[in-house]
Amino acid sequence: MATKNIEIVVSPKPAHFVGDGFRVHNFIPGAHPLTMKRMDPFLILDYNAKFHFKGSEVPRGVGVHPHRGFETVTIAYQGKVEHHDSSGGGGIIGEGDVQWMTAARGILHKEYHEKEWSKEGGIFQMVQLWVNLPAKDKMSKPKYQTIKNTEIQKVDLGKNGFVEVIAGEYKGIKGSASTFSPVNLMNAKLKSGGKAEFNFPANFNTAALVVEGSILVNGGEKVPTNHFVLFRNEGESFTIEATEDSVILLLSGEPLNEPIVPHGPFVMNTQEEIMQAFEDFNTGKFGYLED
Repeated sequence: MATKNIEIVVSPKPAHFVGDGFRVHNFIPGAHPLTMKRMDPFLILDYNAKFHFKGSEVPRGVGVHPHRGFETVTIAYQGKVEHHDSSGGGGIIGEGDVQWMTAARGILHKEYHEKEWSKEGGIFQMVQLWVNLPAKDKMSKPKYQTIKNTEIQKVDLGKNGFVEVIAGEYKGIKGSASTFSPVNLMNAKLKSGGKAEFNFPANFNTAALVVEGSILVNGGEKVPTNHFVLFRNEGESFTIEATEDSVILLLSGEPLNEPIVPHGPFVMNTQEEIMQAFEDFNTGKFGYLED
């Protein structure tokens, strides 16, 4: 099987706040080559690297806002976040949990630090990924998947560590999340010196984010903490070796190869569909959610 080599290693851009509760480094979309088209079906990757929030009686976060045409996936590494949406979905995720919200035809939602966690404060570390929906599914019914860490399938690599399979498949083990197109999403939690091999189709857009520690890719290039690796669309197989205890988020998805028309909280296939989304939002068709 041919080796999948690195195209580029990207260092984190300066952080910015989303609302007052999420201090993120944005990797997707970024400077060339990290465009939405190149990373299809992954539209946005925001990484809240470790950041200490002081205790607050009023939970920090992002107030009510709309989405249409895609899914938001929130992966919690440290801290707790609470979500509510206009379809009745919601819940709390903490360390190791995943929240997979399908906005589809339209949803209002809000995200905040969980109330009790907010009072104490502490280290907050999370990833939010936007996954595009195929045109045929963009106007489907919204849904919500809460995936607790205890429900995430784990592949034991012995002394090397283990891999959490959130979506897709690793070594015959399928992830808990249901997806609309082929998407692989997993956390490799490797011990120092631990190795893992991954295989994804050559045409899948494939990347990795070093959440903790540092790694060697294919026995060569070293990638430090908080850096993002984009792989070439050639070859299928690559290895990751942890040079210290490490956590690596891996994402690989089949491109939808459909027009991508983003505008703020909406991602559709045509400008007309974007205009319709604004009209539907302004006329209350996204439902109601109290701020």
